[in-house]
Amino acid sequence: MGEIKENKMGVMPIKKLLVTMSLPIMISMLVQALYNVVDSVFVGQYSENAFAAVSLAFPVQMLIIAVAVGTGVGMNSLVSRRLGEKKFEDANAGVSTGIFLGMISWAAFVVFGLFFSRVFFEAFTAGMDGGAEIAEMGTQYISICSIFSFGVFIQIMCERIMQSTGVTIYNMVTQITGAAINIILDPILIFGLGPFPEMGAAGAAIATVVGQIVAMCLCLYFTNTKIKEVKIKLRGFRPQKRIVGEIYKVGVPSIIMQAITSVMIVGFNFILVGFSAAAVSVLGAYFKLQSFIFLPVLGLTNGLIPIVAYNYGARHKQRIIDVIRFATILAVIIMIIGMLVFQLFPDALLMMFNATEAMLKIGANALRIISLCFAFAGVGIVFSSVFQAVGNGMLSMIVSLCRQLVVILPVAYLLSLLGDVNDVWYAFPIAECVSLILSIIFYRYVYRKYLKDLNNPLAEVPGM
Repeated sequence: MGEIKENKMGVMPIKKLLVTMSLPIMISMLVQALYNVVDSVFVGQYSENAFAAVSLAFPVQMLIIAVAVGTGVGMNSLVSRRLGEKKFEDANAGVSTGIFLGMISWAAFVVFGLFFSRVFFEAFTAGMDGGAEIAEMGTQYISICSIFSFGVFIQIMCERIMQSTGVTIYNMVTQITGAAINIILDPILIFGLGPFPEMGAAGAAIATVVGQIVAMCLCLYFTNTKIKEVKIKLRGFRPQKRIVGEIYKVGVPSIIMQAITSVMIVGFNFILVGFSAAAVSVLGAYFKLQSFIFLPVLGLTNGLIPIVAYNYGARHKQRIIDVIRFATILAVIIMIIGMLVFQLFPDALLMMFNATEAMLKIGANALRIISLCFAFAGVGIVFSSVFQAVGNGMLSMIVSLCRQLVVILPVAYLLSLLGDVNDVWYAFPIAECVSLILSIIFYRYVYRKYLKDLNNPLAEVPGM
């Protein structure tokens, strides 16, 4: 292992490095955003109750992704830092531990799928028109997605392993392949085309897990054949408390950050339902549309995290500063483009979902108001990723909690008391402004503690 050449994250020009690492992830995330919309369209065409069932399942699916991605972020940060320090044994231990933790997490969702999925849906559908049918379809859907979620857990772990070593092109291949299979199978299994029976919501779930399992197989192949710095070694593996702790030090805050989005959506829906069902539909449409803007920025930061973590371990201060600056510029540009699209074409965006007149009337104002502070959000996302990269995911979690729960829901409720639904949407830009201020304060703290004296070989480096 000592003969391995210097990883490109320590030597390649920063701008080229960030683009080459981030672009494949950004493309794959755009494909995922497209899939999310197309998937919803197919289920909605099948029946209104099927769409309601899949919509109610959304928070559980978000939780599965949150646990997988959060654990992967913790592993990514640890492995990249250890590679930068040339501590290859710890890096290998981090990789194997990440896979192990992914399988443990999958087992927890198997238990949920087998024993608690029906209870979950009946809690929402009791007394609802068509509630029994919605509960039945929803139970089928989320049971399949949960029990067979090993595909998404292993896929995400392997993607993060590749990212931690600076290899991201294969992530694009696996995600696009999985999404394409999902999109192709959706109409076949939902509507029963050709020799396949009509399965409705259950068909959508099967299409989802088949796509995930195929992507997982590709990820395992690429990880084992294309990655030289680290290897997955499960034979004789024994989890080390120290490694598990370091992964979850970053991973748990990331899991919470990802999971609270679903809590925020539920809370916001409780506020909007007091105005109209159309207002609730507008919020749902917004979250589908904003994924086209936010996911590319998240793809950018997925490339940023291992670069910062590696150079933090290698004590390359200037490379860290330069890549943060460049990533911030790119993120702001992407978000400004998104803001302009939302400002200029809100009606066209909403018509993708066959918006009613009531939705258009509420939604055009909503999209314009919410998008006002997109650029602020871009800066905050980049800074939060830096916090994770140096091993302080707690700061990222605090920013996310303030942005998505502590500020936005109370402000939205207070604005709803004014009696005009248009006022409620201002909670989004207000929350973004607060989170930007927090992000700047925390970044100054991180710079002083982690980065200011990084080039000094005598200085103690936190988290090492």
